[in-house]
Amino acid sequence: MPRLLLLLSLVSLAAAFAVRWWFGLRVLATEGEQLCKCDLATWFPGKSGEAVVHRADGTADSFGRQLRMKAMEEWADEQPKAAASRENSRRFGQAVPPFSIVIAVFALIVAKVPFLGAMAIIVAATSLAAVLGVLTLTPELQAIHRAAKKARAVKAFPDRDQETIIIRCALAHAWKEAFPPILKLIQK
Repeated sequence: MPRLLLLLSLVSLAAAFAVRWWFGLRVLATEGEQLCKCDLATWFPGKSGEAVVHRADGTADSFGRQLRMKAMEEWADEQPKAAASRENSRRFGQAVPPFSIVIAVFALIVAKVPFLGAMAIIVAATSLAAVLGVLTLTPELQAIHRAAKKARAVKAFPDRDQETIIIRCALAHAWKEAFPPILKLIQK
């Protein structure tokens, strides 16, 4: 049974790594360093201090991150329950994998679980956190699309191609942040 659980968990983790790379890391690596300009009269970053724009030019990566933060703040104002649910699934991904390591270590010490079973516990918990991160990502992506639509309506970015790249980077940041931090250590 532990072998089957380990195998299924490894397959889902491999799929999670592939999805994170394809929709997140690949986009940020190819398009994130492109220089973009915005119109400071219409580009209003989020309320948080991290998103303050001090100049009209920057990388698509930084504007994409700001667009994502702005979308998350607007989403939290418009739909607080849905935003809180997404935040709870993110916290689940932060807490469960390290907690499963503690459980597996104690199970090994007490000798109730073989080593393969302990590894299956850790990998299955991490896999579950990754799957939940992906399953709860859709509302966040929709919030980013709504914020991007507002940015397009006010023409915050004069160049349409740069605007498209910034939106792709914002979506890529959402995909990059959807997975547990323990997976981020493995795949940078």
